[in-house]
Amino acid sequence: MQRRFLDYFIITCKGLAMGAADVVPGVSGGTIAFISGIYEELITSLNNINLSLLATLKKEGFSKAWTQLNGNFLLALFIGIGISVLSLAKALEWLLENQPILLWSFFFGLVLASILFVGKQIKKWGIATIISLIIGAFVAYYITTIPTLDTNNSGWFLFLAGALAICAMILPGISGAFILVLLGAYGPVLEALNNRDFKTILIVGAGAIVGLLTFSKLLKWLFTKYHNLTLAILTGFILGSLNKIWPWKEVISTRLNSKGIEVPFQEDSISPFTYNGDNLLVLAIILMIIGFLTIVLLEKFGPKTND
Repeated sequence: MQRRFLDYFIITCKGLAMGAADVVPGVSGGTIAFISGIYEELITSLNNINLSLLATLKKEGFSKAWTQLNGNFLLALFIGIGISVLSLAKALEWLLENQPILLWSFFFGLVLASILFVGKQIKKWGIATIISLIIGAFVAYYITTIPTLDTNNSGWFLFLAGALAICAMILPGISGAFILVLLGAYGPVLEALNNRDFKTILIVGAGAIVGLLTFSKLLKWLFTKYHNLTLAILTGFILGSLNKIWPWKEVISTRLNSKGIEVPFQEDSISPFTYNGDNLLVLAIILMIIGFLTIVLLEKFGPKTND
């Protein structure tokens, strides 16, 4: 595929959006990739990392192997993701602590629009696709209700957390950052990013690479063999994940984190009109609309490669 510099710049911008989404628990970078038209190209490119790529590198040189890998695409995308994760981690951490309603409102609108754009790519509806959508929604909703585990800083655990989280990050509707929250690894990973703790970053990154290369092959097979059913399940995943990012929550129970700070343990979604405090309803609705329109623009300017 011939691309100009502007094309790669746009891909990097999409990487920035994916990285920002992946940092926030409840939002999937895979959703951003999907609605911006690069999801299946991403999965296909990741599947190119195999033994045949090494054979090409040995026999025909780096240039041929780089082309087989679709290296320019992956490089542009991961530059954007890396810049976003490293630069926005601290800002998003502050927003989660100080303006959670406004942050979740923006992402709620973003994910709500994603359901429409992913769902409309299902070419044929039937009993099987409807059941798949319902199952996907139920599984994602159930995941959002699971209590968070205690924080664990051990190397092997962070490696495993990285592998599981990256699988979720490339799966539309399931948030990799939320998986880290459930496992009790979100705090240590975010702290490592903010403090440039390269040892922890490398451990989590190694797990992510293993999970990425393994899970992408499964996704590629599913899209090849069961395209409509896979899309239906992914649409259900996104629908079910809305519970996690509903802006207005009531804290049911709390726990002490690794720093001795009391944080929410279990929360229930509630009406903004029964929220105990300033519900910021007008600003929240405005940000939901902005989030929705953001997806509209991403879909409009995204090449329609998912089909």
